[in-house]
Amino acid sequence: MSRGRGDLEQQVFAALAADGGAMTTSDVRDALGGELAYTTVMTVLGRMAAKGLATRQRVGRSYAYTAVVDSAEVAAHQLHRLLDARGDRAAVLTRFARGLSAEESQLLVDLLQDDE
Repeated sequence: MSRGRGDLEQQVFAALAADGGAMTTSDVRDALGGELAYTTVMTVLGRMAAKGLATRQRVGRSYAYTAVVDSAEVAAHQLHRLLDARGDRAAVLTRFARGLSAEESQLLVDLLQDDE
């Protein structure tokens, strides 16, 4: 039975989240039953790290990955990626800000003032 690209990513994410710690590609592959090719798991982990769904740190000649389980952190990372992908960050931020409610706008102002 074939599986979609998202299905495998969800399974890899679930394995990382269930472990709760840093896992190497081999650890994740073993947690998923050991039937997947090492390079397939490595590719999925690399893509997840690029999307901000996992963090990675160098361990010897490979990486160990940890799931990012904070959904707000994942959403913030995705927003940064979208901004980075666009040439005109100011235009995107302007349109985003115009879509915020009064409460959300005030929260944003308060957060920006806290950073000063």
